[in-house]
Amino acid sequence: MSTVPDIRTLPVPDGLEGERVDAAIARMFGFSRTKAAELAAAGKVQVDGAVVAKSERVRGGAWLEVEMPEPAAPVRVVAEPVEGMEIVYDDDDIVVVVKPVGVAAHPSPGWTGTTVIGGLAAAGYRVSTSGAAERQGVVHRLDVGTSGLMAVAKSERAYTSLKAQFKERVVDKRYHALVQGHPDPMSGTIDAPIGRHPNHDYKFAVTAEGKPSVTHYDLIEAFRSASLLDIKLETGRTHQIRVHMAAHRHPCVGDLTYGADPTLAKRLGLTRQWLHAMKLGFEHPSDGRWVEFESTYPEDLQSALDKVRAESNA
Repeated sequence: MSTVPDIRTLPVPDGLEGERVDAAIARMFGFSRTKAAELAAAGKVQVDGAVVAKSERVRGGAWLEVEMPEPAAPVRVVAEPVEGMEIVYDDDDIVVVVKPVGVAAHPSPGWTGTTVIGGLAAAGYRVSTSGAAERQGVVHRLDVGTSGLMAVAKSERAYTSLKAQFKERVVDKRYHALVQGHPDPMSGTIDAPIGRHPNHDYKFAVTAEGKPSVTHYDLIEAFRSASLLDIKLETGRTHQIRVHMAAHRHPCVGDLTYGADPTLAKRLGLTRQWLHAMKLGFEHPSDGRWVEFESTYPEDLQSALDKVRAESNA
């Protein structure tokens, strides 16, 4: 049975004067630039009644008409064991895990690999039912290519408490990162807003239109070609450490997405960014006591660190 198309029409704000059609759609309707470009290519975008290409420029006050895409199918949680995922703490309210590299925090459209939530389900854990169906219990995330500590809420009170603690920035989140070169100063703060990259939908960047983002770093050890940093996040933007360090001209070793040297990564045997969530501390949801968890480096990161240290001592 056919359905009536969902067509939305809005006037282009004066502030978007001269923007490309796909950029204007993304800003006005909340789509990614990729999705906006797809809609334009399919002839589902009109300006003042005429179909337009994604690259055309809009003028303030013009009427932008978009045929909305069909709602995406719900993402299901698949109970599937996660090799190498370590449970470091478990009680009635929370479970704390060490997420391996190559594993997502939760299911998402297009992701076909394993997830922390699916791994917990396969192991018989029941988590909080708060939040979107595919994110139940997840109060913070790590990139697929980043390993380390994650806390998942099992009870509703834990979900509410942890979400509030992350929002109020009282959670102690610390990472270790091996970055190229030697930051100057050796300890400091990077305070720069982060948003979607203007040209690459899968990347993020420091941009004036981004959200406030603050990263604190301290030098642990300096090597000939790299520096090992202790990093504390004040905010939790997607790819925050990777974006801030790259913008500071010291990308994480192995992070080819954000401009790291591929020859150094190959020499150290790295196939992902050298970044690990080392420490996680917060107030326990049941009684308010402070709890802290720490994790050691996984084998690939330890091996790369040993090699860069040996090169420096040679």
